[in-house]
Amino acid sequence: MKKISITLGLFALLVCASSCEKGFDQLNTNPTAATALNPVFTFNNAMINTSFPGSTLIFEHPIVQQMFSPNSGILSGGNFNIDNRGPSGANAGIWQRYYRDVVRYLVDIQNQIKDNPNRSNLYNMTRIWRAYAFMVLTDTYGDVPYKDAGLGYLGANVMPKYDTQQSIYDDIIKELTEASAALDASKPTEAGEVTYGGDITKWKRFGYSLLLRAGMRLTEVNPTLAQATVQKAVAGGLMQSNADNAVVRNSANFQNPVGTTLNSTEAANYYLTSYFVNYLKSTEDPRLASIAVRYVGAKSGPEQTAARANRDPAVQIGMPLGYDNGTIPARATADKLASFYDYSQLDRTRMGRFDAPTFLVTYAQTQLLLAEAAQRGWITGNPADFYNAGVTAHMQQLGAYDATSLVPQPAITAYLQKNPYVTARGLELINTQYWVASFLNGPEVFANFRRSNFPQLPPNPYPGKEIKGNFINRLSYPDSEVSVNRASQAEAIARQGPDNLDTRVWWDKP
Repeated sequence: MKKISITLGLFALLVCASSCEKGFDQLNTNPTAATALNPVFTFNNAMINTSFPGSTLIFEHPIVQQMFSPNSGILSGGNFNIDNRGPSGANAGIWQRYYRDVVRYLVDIQNQIKDNPNRSNLYNMTRIWRAYAFMVLTDTYGDVPYKDAGLGYLGANVMPKYDTQQSIYDDIIKELTEASAALDASKPTEAGEVTYGGDITKWKRFGYSLLLRAGMRLTEVNPTLAQATVQKAVAGGLMQSNADNAVVRNSANFQNPVGTTLNSTEAANYYLTSYFVNYLKSTEDPRLASIAVRYVGAKSGPEQTAARANRDPAVQIGMPLGYDNGTIPARATADKLASFYDYSQLDRTRMGRFDAPTFLVTYAQTQLLLAEAAQRGWITGNPADFYNAGVTAHMQQLGAYDATSLVPQPAITAYLQKNPYVTARGLELINTQYWVASFLNGPEVFANFRRSNFPQLPPNPYPGKEIKGNFINRLSYPDSEVSVNRASQAEAIARQGPDNLDTRVWWDKP
């Protein structure tokens, strides 16, 4: 009898244990937690993080003489024509932001959905965005990891090979051509993506406009391929208005890194250059009123108050290059200013806001590139018409920053009448306008300046430069690459040239 009781008891325990095991998974699973992340949300994260880092204020903007700081230390770079390396060096800004926060997400998404016909549009959107990210990376540094990039998160490839810039551009052109053509509005359109809300027509225009940019980048190194690529882009269909602009719409939650920098620690440290301000004043450009502010009489950062703010173009005075924080006070006195805090700055309450949009590829830029293509005889159309459309579009685009930044149509008409397109100076005029229209897009204005050699800027006269030439030609690789990917980096340097600011990227011909 005792044995029977023990047996029944064991049986009951086994039944109980079996029942507990059957419910164990449900008991330990959060019924409200997501079990899988929709890849479109990952895509949104990648797109938002494409905003340019604050480090572009240290290199790209000073190199093209639009904005710079006279201060040394962590702000040294293009202002003094010297490198800025180290664990938190400004030379690593684009590299770290794009590889960590853009490329790896795009590679992950593509790995998930490449064979899913229901997500084909999302797949092709990521191909276009990846092409954009790598254009920025390779234009900034030259040879970079491309085919192996991002695979460390999927296949433990933690030492990616560097691809040549030529091979990267060949693949970018292929990817943009194929992906733009493959977008199909009859398939799921991914309305949850934050750039175009799933509008396939706008995505196609973005893809082909980026293809136009890629083609024009090759004007000096491979004119034949450049022309063929441009013609392919035009045939595909380009941006038709500012409504097609590829833009990151920053917010209080997803802030513009450049605007955040200008409104926090470096609020009183960055100034518009005298060359930029004087150019806009000399042509009576109404955009100066949208861009600049001067805190008249300010003797310190705290004195840069709203009461002192003056946005009248007539009173703007840009800061001359060639000075540092030890020598700029005397120059400010010579310019009859209260201090160097009295020079003109980017208006931090409008274009320089922490939530200001980041424009990546625009209708204005596209029209100006078409003007150059027409000037070169590669496409049909009147270069002057494209030129006027590009200038007009950028002046109208400024309204996206703030309603008070919008240039009124009568002012646009008056400007174009005073500054007409002249065929004999076509390339200079077009690319100087591209310089203005790409303001705050540091990587793009730096790239087009090297490609076109316009505007014709005077060399930065600062005496302590490290470069041998007149201008910085590329940014050096981050120091972190030496410790984690030394062999691959060494191979790229041996092929491309010394890892310094003088080495030219493949498409940049003297």
